[in-house]
Amino acid sequence: MEQVCKTVIFFLLVSPSLGIDQEFAQNFIAIAGPLPSKLVNRLHLQDQVLPKEDQGPAVAEAHDYLCHQDLVAPELPQYFSHLREIGVTHYKIILPWARILPKGDARKPDEAQVQCYQELLETVVAADLRPVVVLHHQRVPSAVAMQARGRKANAFADLFVEYAEFSFRVFGGLVDVWLTFSDLPEVLKSLPYDDPQYRAQALAAAHERAYTVYHEKYSLAGGKLSIALGMGDVLDSASSEFLSVSLQESVDFLSLSLQYHCRNETDFYKKLNEFQNVWKDIEILVFSLKFLDCGSMEENPFIPVAAIVTAINKEETRTIGYDVNEFLDLSSSHFVSKTNTLQEYPDAVLAPRSSYQTVWEMFSKQSELERDSFLQDVFPSGFLWGTSTGALNIEGAWAEDGKGESIWDQFGHAGHVYKNQTADVACDSYYKTSYDIYLLRGLHPQLYKFSVSWPRIFPAGTKKTISSKGVDYYNQLINQLLDSNIEPMVTLFHWDLPQALQVLGGWQNDSIIDAFVNYADFCFATFGDRVKFWITFHEPWVISYAGYGTGEHPPGITDPGVASYKVAHTILKAHAKVWHLYNNKYRSQQLGKVGLVLNSDWAEPKTPTNSEDVRASERYLQFMLGWFAHPIFVNGDYPDILKAQIQEVNQQCSATVAQLPLFTEEEKSWVKGTADFFGLSHYTSRLVSAVTNGTCTSSYESIGNFSLHVDPSWPQTASSWIHVVPWGLRRLLKFVSQEYTGTNIPIYIAGNGMPTEDSGDLINDTLRVDYFRQYINEALKAVKLDAVDVRSYIARSLVDGFEGAVGYSLKFGLHHVNFEDSNRPRTPKASAYFYSSVIANNGFPSKVLDRFSTPMVFDLPMPSKLPNLPASEVPSKAKIVWQKFSSQTDFERDMYFYGTFPEDFSWGVSSSAYQVEGGWDADGKGPSIWDNFTHVPGNIKNNDTGDIACDSYNKVEEDIYLLRALGVKNYRFSLSWSRIFPTGRNNSINSHGVDYYNSLIDGLVANNITPIVTLYHWDLPQALQDIGGWESSALIDLFDSFADFCFQTFGDRVKFWITFNEPQVIAWIGYGVGMFPPNVNDPGSAPYRVAHILLKAHAKVYHTYDDKYRASQGGIIALCPHVDWVEPKTPSDPRDIEAADRYMQFLMGWFTHPIFKNGDYPEVMKWKVGNRSELQNLPSSRLPVFTAEERDYIRGTADVFCFNTYSSKIVTHATTRLRPFSYEYDQEVSTEVDSSWPSSAVNDQRAVAWGLRRLLNWIKEEYGNPPIYIIENGVGIKTKSDVNDNTRIFYHKTYIDEALKAYKLDGVNLRGYNVWSFMDNFEWLDGYDPRFGLHQVDFDNPNRPRTPKRSAVYYAEIIRNNGILLPKEDEFLYGEFPKNFWWSVATSAYQIEGGWRADGRGLSIWDQFSHTPLKISNDDTGDVACDSYHKIEEDVEMLKSLKVSHYRFSISWSRVLPDGTTRYINEMGLNYYERLIDALLAANIMPQVTLYHWDLPQALQNLGGWENDTIVQRFKEYAELLFQRLGDKVKFWITLNEPYNTAYCGYGVGTAAPGISVRPGRAPYVVGHNLIKAHAEAWHLYNETYRAKQGGLISITINSDWAEPRNPYNQEDMDAARRYLQFLLGWFAHPIFKNGDYNEVMKTRIRERSLAQGLSQSRLPEFTESEKQRIKGTFDYFGLNHYTTVLTYNMNYPAGVLSYDSDRGVASVTDRSWLNSGSFWLKVTPFGFRKLLRWIKEEYNNPPIFVTENGVSERGALDLNDTWRTHYYRSYINEALKAIVLDGVNLQGYTAWTLMDNFEWAVGFDERFGFYYVNFSDPDLPRRPKASARYYSQIINCNGFPDPAMGPHPCLELEPEVTPTDTTPAAADIVRFLGLDLTSQSAEIALYVLFALSAVGALGLALLAYKYGKLSKRSHKRSHMELCKL
Repeated sequence: MEQVCKTVIFFLLVSPSLGIDQEFAQNFIAIAGPLPSKLVNRLHLQDQVLPKEDQGPAVAEAHDYLCHQDLVAPELPQYFSHLREIGVTHYKIILPWARILPKGDARKPDEAQVQCYQELLETVVAADLRPVVVLHHQRVPSAVAMQARGRKANAFADLFVEYAEFSFRVFGGLVDVWLTFSDLPEVLKSLPYDDPQYRAQALAAAHERAYTVYHEKYSLAGGKLSIALGMGDVLDSASSEFLSVSLQESVDFLSLSLQYHCRNETDFYKKLNEFQNVWKDIEILVFSLKFLDCGSMEENPFIPVAAIVTAINKEETRTIGYDVNEFLDLSSSHFVSKTNTLQEYPDAVLAPRSSYQTVWEMFSKQSELERDSFLQDVFPSGFLWGTSTGALNIEGAWAEDGKGESIWDQFGHAGHVYKNQTADVACDSYYKTSYDIYLLRGLHPQLYKFSVSWPRIFPAGTKKTISSKGVDYYNQLINQLLDSNIEPMVTLFHWDLPQALQVLGGWQNDSIIDAFVNYADFCFATFGDRVKFWITFHEPWVISYAGYGTGEHPPGITDPGVASYKVAHTILKAHAKVWHLYNNKYRSQQLGKVGLVLNSDWAEPKTPTNSEDVRASERYLQFMLGWFAHPIFVNGDYPDILKAQIQEVNQQCSATVAQLPLFTEEEKSWVKGTADFFGLSHYTSRLVSAVTNGTCTSSYESIGNFSLHVDPSWPQTASSWIHVVPWGLRRLLKFVSQEYTGTNIPIYIAGNGMPTEDSGDLINDTLRVDYFRQYINEALKAVKLDAVDVRSYIARSLVDGFEGAVGYSLKFGLHHVNFEDSNRPRTPKASAYFYSSVIANNGFPSKVLDRFSTPMVFDLPMPSKLPNLPASEVPSKAKIVWQKFSSQTDFERDMYFYGTFPEDFSWGVSSSAYQVEGGWDADGKGPSIWDNFTHVPGNIKNNDTGDIACDSYNKVEEDIYLLRALGVKNYRFSLSWSRIFPTGRNNSINSHGVDYYNSLIDGLVANNITPIVTLYHWDLPQALQDIGGWESSALIDLFDSFADFCFQTFGDRVKFWITFNEPQVIAWIGYGVGMFPPNVNDPGSAPYRVAHILLKAHAKVYHTYDDKYRASQGGIIALCPHVDWVEPKTPSDPRDIEAADRYMQFLMGWFTHPIFKNGDYPEVMKWKVGNRSELQNLPSSRLPVFTAEERDYIRGTADVFCFNTYSSKIVTHATTRLRPFSYEYDQEVSTEVDSSWPSSAVNDQRAVAWGLRRLLNWIKEEYGNPPIYIIENGVGIKTKSDVNDNTRIFYHKTYIDEALKAYKLDGVNLRGYNVWSFMDNFEWLDGYDPRFGLHQVDFDNPNRPRTPKRSAVYYAEIIRNNGILLPKEDEFLYGEFPKNFWWSVATSAYQIEGGWRADGRGLSIWDQFSHTPLKISNDDTGDVACDSYHKIEEDVEMLKSLKVSHYRFSISWSRVLPDGTTRYINEMGLNYYERLIDALLAANIMPQVTLYHWDLPQALQNLGGWENDTIVQRFKEYAELLFQRLGDKVKFWITLNEPYNTAYCGYGVGTAAPGISVRPGRAPYVVGHNLIKAHAEAWHLYNETYRAKQGGLISITINSDWAEPRNPYNQEDMDAARRYLQFLLGWFAHPIFKNGDYNEVMKTRIRERSLAQGLSQSRLPEFTESEKQRIKGTFDYFGLNHYTTVLTYNMNYPAGVLSYDSDRGVASVTDRSWLNSGSFWLKVTPFGFRKLLRWIKEEYNNPPIFVTENGVSERGALDLNDTWRTHYYRSYINEALKAIVLDGVNLQGYTAWTLMDNFEWAVGFDERFGFYYVNFSDPDLPRRPKASARYYSQIINCNGFPDPAMGPHPCLELEPEVTPTDTTPAAADIVRFLGLDLTSQSAEIALYVLFALSAVGALGLALLAYKYGKLSKRSHKRSHMELCKL
């Protein structure tokens, strides 16, 4: 081949003319260079890549710049000499302008680069080659472009000539051929001018001036200069023409770049002809010559060469030289493989070398110092930072929502994991998406790599079954990531194969390929619109090696020689097939990337001088990485080394040790190139040695013939396989680039991290910080120094998780997870904070950036003077707030409201300096009064101090991390006066303190968080207290001096200032009662004096800002009082109204009245304090007086109204003592709280959310509706660990909702809301006892770790939604129920009949129970009840009025059978029911008859009642009597009503008859057992004897609440909710509706607890097999009674407690936002009704359901306008409609409870559920309809809810009401509705109209949401709001 090259060059020389002269032959140029890419790689000559903006498209490929960091490589002289030997005369050198003059300034060259290129040129010349130097190639340097931007064209020329002249001067002695520019299109494109013509002029000017300078000063020895023009350069015609003309006179020869298309010669000749017409009579150097599509070049290079030479010379053009690179490229490998060419260099690197050898040799000579040096630099712009997890590591929920079992589930359950741990719950991430996103927002990476669990989506591994809830989980995760600006990177397979596929052979069965493709297809189709990075397999080597080789991982197969290779083969084919699927089907629409992640160690030879160890190291890499990478990234087949080694091992051994499957040629082409990126996972390095005495055992190492070791000096991590060897990553990246990716495929570092142990300091993980710092820096070196195209770095992992076979013993997380806590709290570690700073800096910048100076844009009101307001009246006009709100019903007051705040609403959190900072004496801080106070033992609870507090002084980064996670718009904090001015004066400035606040403010601003800065939050410098503190007027100027300094220092970034926080606390608590420092106890005078000074100090500071800073800084300033709302004890008493108003004026008006009104104190304060002072014989008022000048100065000194609020009080007028003098007594009020208000950790801070709305309205009325900011609002909880802080969520959920009502409904100008507090902190006198924080701080840990509580995640969601959005599932549904839907109303015998001894009725257990003292409220009984026994006609009239189709009532067993047996039948009793049934049928109302509604005959109870199994037969006999006597007319039977209540309430806790509670762990189960059997017997009796003749339905009615988990993000609470349902509903439903036996949850729990209690068997009785068969299926429908929902959580009872409750192990609470009823247990929760109906459908195979009870109670005074009940039925019945229409529930009837008010069991007549009011104080017991009766009849009439959008519906036309007889005065017909006196009929109409209007509003809201749903949340302008259901 070498001969060919020589021949070509000779041909070029002689071709112009056979008679060529000798001079020309001597001067003829055969030019080579720069080095081809492959050769550069082999000679390891790549240098650092230029900054991205300085790269052209070809730079990375061409390797034009040869200077390496090690200067000129030693191999080059041999290479250049070899070129000269084969006839090359010249060599191209391209100078890098950007490197030689990095700043574009010839006075500041890079000396190292200059020296390098001098040496390079000398090397070229020494080899007898002549350099051809190009001054600039492709894009101009960014530094040059920036200097030339915006200036004239000659600016660029000036800069270029400066550079050219520098080069001529420095290198000119070695160079005599120069080119100014090459690749003109790229040069022109990069010039900083918009006009193409202008660019061409700039370039021409630069060239021409360089030409002139060169010939005038430097070309004395006859040098030549030109410019490289490309034939066919893509230039616009004007530019092309201009350059052709202008350059004619400024070139010594024409340098021409040619491309010859062998298949398009005609076009070449045409272009050449045009070119020659322009450039005539000029020498031509063919500077670059490329052959395209010339397949025959290898065989015969002469054909195209001859064609070109002939074409160029046909016009007698004089050619002075040609580019011969193409001919060298023909055998570039030849230069480095044919050693006989360079016999004289036996050790030359031109011998054949693999990528591994090249890379290893490249680094082997590095010294340790050089190897470990730290590179201060940043990654390229656009570099992607990420963190990762895997489904099996974190999700948990192993069997939730239909997820299938994975091989890891089975592996863990079989006990193969450390300590028998499992991944059943793991981090509980399946339920904690919001928590994980919260952490990610704090970390702020660009990527989150997670995996999809195949069995969660396809439980059986195939698309035949799809789990929609699993899909929902991933959709939610992906959407929340994108919402947080984090790109999802999704792994399809991360080791957790569906067990169903493993049973079929797993990855050893080729059929799995199609299963995987189907799964991938589903994922692409479902998630691909949002996912742009896909990984098919994560670390397939681990699957093959550990799963099928060593068996350490599931499926636990130990077959490294066969199965391992087979699995890898299958995986490679599956990967390729999925890649092609995406490529062919999805790429064009989704534009994503598909790759895979391969794990690899770096391998270093154990003995570097041993060539066998070097080869073994390479073999190890090929066995680990090449096994998968080579087929995909090289040639579709396994590496030769791998194949050869396996072949050799098999040949050496008698039996086959390993079987490597073969790819067909078709498969090779199919596999090759199937990755868009190279995902690399790397953790550690190995020392590798060759095995001298290999064995024939089938093991990974023996097959590969290598042995693995570590250097004992390498630090070890908690894992034996991970040692810290950072430099291995750089080498591995270089190897991957060299071997696989080159410049075409980017590398994504997709896994890197290290584990720590499960002990010691779990938070301050300094080892991991060091690991990340070193490894990331090595990646940076690979990018910057080795030109490796690394695009991302992904840290493993986001959280600690389940780490495979080692369980939870290794911790890889950036966030610690406490696996001992069912809440799985996550706490950021030191490494999380470190990594987030690396992300923020994009690496390791050489110096920290200057202070953030970008101007901020805040969502703040423009500062404008608030209007001057007159003094308040006494009482103030704001009293209308009490008039407006105090008469609200609880229903009106507590109705939850949905909507959003204005788009510029400012959400924030608050803290204060002393409470969080710590560092009490750090860095020169002076002591404050709180420092001194807390250091005195006994002053603070537990002797706590704020010396360290949360240590925020040292944790700026940590605090900003969590603020970013929260997503707040602002952070309110205070400045410590003594930290900035240690003595309180400006002659002592502490720069360290200033630096701290600058750092905090800069961090906030950088994260778009507005700083709200309080100048004074109670921590006065002690030095100023020593001169009198706030009693001294000297503090006015001192405070102004401090504020002035702060404005000047921080005001460029702080635009929201608060002067004083809660000044009344300073005045009253500090100087009045003396509880706070300075502990002055002078309650009558000092508070007023101090407040006077505080107001003047505030005003002075305001004016300082106004006069000096406002114009330039544009901020706002205010002060922040504290205020509770007060409710008058008797709103109708004017004295209480005045007292409430007076309280407000004394508390808040004290400071706000002077500022926002007239510059003076409230009139009522002046009046009260003045009069009382006179009564106290004082010469003047204790309240100081402002001068007129002071009043003017103070008035208007606030731009906005800020306040703090926590609670409410009840106030009444009081005549208080005159002595001692006291601010408190001056108010003449007394306060109290309502004991029903929820308490908190702080005594006087109860949660009274509705008070906030009233308070906001009061401020609006009193102060003219200024812009209002709530600066502190929160609740203290008394516990050290409250990450699951339910109470705090309820608090904010209700308080924020009341703020929303004030804004949306009342027009309050509310602009912001801040939660107190950001984190747990020092709470003044209470120390660290009450916890107010959204983040838990562990004060026992010196690191003060911060853990987000559930409330933080909740608040973050409120912020993201900018309010409280109506859940989609709660939107109202219009529509009708199915035809023939049954509408019914219910009662029960004992509750309504009365006649307890009438006509021979026997006693029931409820007669006995209600006549027992203290069992029933008010000692009520059912003796008379509603007297329905005597009022059949009235009852039926009510039913007719309701328009029901059915009526459910019960039979009194003891009325029919007085002793419970059929020995005596009471015909009078039976006749009552016959008459009732006849009356119903006559009214066309069908009877629904309950056989047993709790009123067991006392005679049977005397025999043991339901505990005696003989009752089963008694019940059957009783039922038969009723079937016989009533069955011809009754077609709907209910055997038992609510058997749970009979068993649990009657025989467990004894709150119902018969009142037994002595055997709570046994009796309920025995009773339940007999109830089930009794039901079954009655059902079979009817089924077998009566059904055929009577044709009725018979079943049971079971009661159930719906159970929600208290924390929906907690697996334990989810389990508790399920257990609650199974113990309540499932207790009776499971045997009847499923399998005849109790559910497994009950059986398992009760059996385990029974055995643990020392019993030999379960306390839950067992059914015999025959009983199971008899019970199973004994239903015709599912009867359901439902009222409410509970929030459940796990409760661990002591093992020795025997009770149903302890067996169930569940406790419950209710949500504070749920509406109350008249019953403590009944909260209005319509959503639970639908969920319960859907659950029954899914659990019991969609049986026909009849709701047999549903209703709501009331207590207290009569109000016939029962809007709350109307609301209840409207919302609950609508949920039933949704269950039918949307969920496909087979609901066939609905029954309301109840027809009329009646005897409500243990609460007697206190609670009233009826549609009809019964006046029990009237002997006639008259019934009157409530508004809800008419509403229910209307629903029935309409058979649902007609859509108002469709116009008026005939069903809404009200018919005249038939009112039952009533002796109540007619005045009762008038009801109050929304403040109006209306007739009940008018009120009902108005109510329905109101509902219709709200529904139209909801519809409008839905349409708006649909139309604008894709806009950002901040784009809505005051979107329509909807009051929840009213």
